[in-house]
Amino acid sequence: MTGMHGNPAFTRRRVLVGGAATVAVLSVGGFATGGRPPKPLPEPPAPAAPTTHRHSLTAAERPVHLLGPDRPASPLWTYGDAPLTAIRARRGDVLEARLENRLAEHTSVHWHGIRLPNAMDGVPYMTQPPVLPGEAFDYRFTLPDTGTFFFHPHCNTVEQVGRGLAGVLVVDGDAPQPYAADLLCLLKDWRLDQATGRFLDFQTDAGAAKAGTFGTLRSTNFAAAPVVRVPAGRDVRVRVLNLDVTRISQVGVMDAEAAVIAIDGNAVSPFPLVAWRMGPAMRLDLVVRAPAPGASARVVDYFAKEPVTLMTLVGDGAAPGTATDFDPAPLFAPALPEPDLRNAETLPFVFSSTAVDQTIETPAGGTIDLGRSLCLNTATYWAINRQTWPERGHEFPPPPLAELKLGRSYVFELANVSPHMHPIHLHGHSFKVLDSNKVERPVHWADTVLLTPKERARIAFVADNPGRWMFHCHIIEHQDTGMMGYVTVA
Repeated sequence: MTGMHGNPAFTRRRVLVGGAATVAVLSVGGFATGGRPPKPLPEPPAPAAPTTHRHSLTAAERPVHLLGPDRPASPLWTYGDAPLTAIRARRGDVLEARLENRLAEHTSVHWHGIRLPNAMDGVPYMTQPPVLPGEAFDYRFTLPDTGTFFFHPHCNTVEQVGRGLAGVLVVDGDAPQPYAADLLCLLKDWRLDQATGRFLDFQTDAGAAKAGTFGTLRSTNFAAAPVVRVPAGRDVRVRVLNLDVTRISQVGVMDAEAAVIAIDGNAVSPFPLVAWRMGPAMRLDLVVRAPAPGASARVVDYFAKEPVTLMTLVGDGAAPGTATDFDPAPLFAPALPEPDLRNAETLPFVFSSTAVDQTIETPAGGTIDLGRSLCLNTATYWAINRQTWPERGHEFPPPPLAELKLGRSYVFELANVSPHMHPIHLHGHSFKVLDSNKVERPVHWADTVLLTPKERARIAFVADNPGRWMFHCHIIEHQDTGMMGYVTVA
């Protein structure tokens, strides 16, 4: 299925990969045969002397021809003149980013997956004041981890991200040897009127109460299934990011050997890619053996009736003189605190439809303050531990879902009792995905885990970052209609 024929080092134990209506049970094997253990991850070197990187993020509306060069432009919201703002730095470097708001509503920047100080987390009212139109805000923090990350607003998120307001942050320094190429593969849908290029409603009640409201146009790197030329026969790195607000993809590679080397930016012992299900906000770093000169391979989404091509890789130039087996070297191990499972406190979290259907009433006089209305929703469909948020907005937080003690280890038992999938994200920490009653995954570090219907999964981490940290579903309509809360670490 994923082009791994011909290499006996790859093993696949069991995989049930269905269409959009089925639940996949994914199994991944290591490269070793005969029961050999997976390759150990080498310890990371000490960070080099830090460099300070300064960036300007100017949030504004800019026209982009998503429908094609001869079709009407769409009014995207972006951080720069190019549709994509990408920042690269190295572990230990300092990032300084000045957000200037030229939109007609307030915004902020959440640095997804980064273990940064709480004051820099970018959640309006919770960690910082909202950045009002015409205002600016300065973010400054040290990058503690290598990997593939991204950034986006955290209020009116379904519309602001739906309009394109997001960027990519790559923190280099995790690869012992450079790859022949390093590619971004950004997956994003758009809800567009095909005739005018204007945006359609970003949220519908029917979508919010179920699997979400899907886009009308799929894109990879702001284009339809782009073709990328890569050095023939060599190993290239492909960083897949699901930047959509709704769509869940099941990523695979056809007609080439491929391996997973990192999940949510965190290194794993390389294992062959069969198919990996990615909810919004999740990232997957792959090594792909590039095709022979003139030949092609495809990055695809299997979560459909027929595989959907996301990106085509075409071998370019002469192949290496000597062919080698495909056996990618591991990245450096994540520099993360190991949870003490023997002494960890276990806390349950149940993700469900809301216990009580409710609609927020407009105040007397029929008006709602624009600033507050951006961070609330008029309908509630989802809950965590029977608690919903943000009906009254970020500035009116409910009690925390849990109060964690600084430095203590915790196991979160996550139970999805709904018939829909939920990518669950925790701010400010990376957690270890331990096990599941339904989905066979390798134990790995992540910041987002995709819960399938009726799944129970366990994650563990050290609560070593003080502050109030958001904990929510990253299907944004679910987040904005109740499936959001926060934990405190003190």
